[in-house]
Amino acid sequence: MPIFYGKATLMDHLKSIKTPDSTIGFVPTMGALHQGHLALMRQSLLENDNTVVSIFVNPTQFNNPEDLAKYPRTLEDDIKKLDNLDPSIILYAPSVDDIYEGKVVSQNFDFDGLENQMEGKFRPGHFDGVGTIVKRLFEIVAPTKAYFGEKDFQQLQIVKKMVAKNGLKVVIIGCPIFREENHLAMSSRNERLSYKEREDAAIIYKILSAVKEKFKTETTKEISEWVSDYLKKDAHFELEYFTIADEETLLSCTEKIENKKYRAFIAVLVNNIRLIDTISLN
Repeated sequence: MPIFYGKATLMDHLKSIKTPDSTIGFVPTMGALHQGHLALMRQSLLENDNTVVSIFVNPTQFNNPEDLAKYPRTLEDDIKKLDNLDPSIILYAPSVDDIYEGKVVSQNFDFDGLENQMEGKFRPGHFDGVGTIVKRLFEIVAPTKAYFGEKDFQQLQIVKKMVAKNGLKVVIIGCPIFREENHLAMSSRNERLSYKEREDAAIIYKILSAVKEKFKTETTKEISEWVSDYLKKDAHFELEYFTIADEETLLSCTEKIENKKYRAFIAVLVNNIRLIDTISLN
């Protein structure tokens, strides 16, 4: 499997295999790969002549230094998973210096307000960091299509906005959430949960499923109060936020409007490990 640790050699390789009609699929990750990541890669392999995967824990999108320090780094295992999936995958695993060239700072972006909702309220500067790394990776890889999971739905919308506002020639593909057997959304952070915490965290999807039913007959205020009260019963869980929002603008919904698409978003802390999930409501 071709592995590149520097952007110069990667770009030379991609240039050497490129033809006027060939396509490059790209899956950016922070490693600790799970079946959700591999599902994105399978889709890319099906739809493109070449697939590039990046593994890079991006420091500028962490507003909590402890979270950055504890983020799982499992490059050797990740390489084995990629090689088993398809040895033709091209891996880019850069250093911080290869990406940031000695200046570990974020670009400032205007995402038309998408960045101020949900994650943006609780993680200042997070989406500037996301925009910075994704834009940089797109410049290096020059993909035809790039694949992102819908678990990070706000991030998916922000990447689409960044691509549109910067006129980047890449198609952004959103892929369904991949879940564990107990329906917990797959995440690299799940590796930090104990077995019991992982099992107990199934409550998050149960809540979202109930919200989807309640959305048919109840107001968003009633649903939000129910979610808050439900989680207060269990001391293991701390609700950071729950909201029902317009899929396009990500603005919280106070009154349902016909023909608009809505989605429920939740962030929960389990032993200070932050888990997010989302579900489409109509």
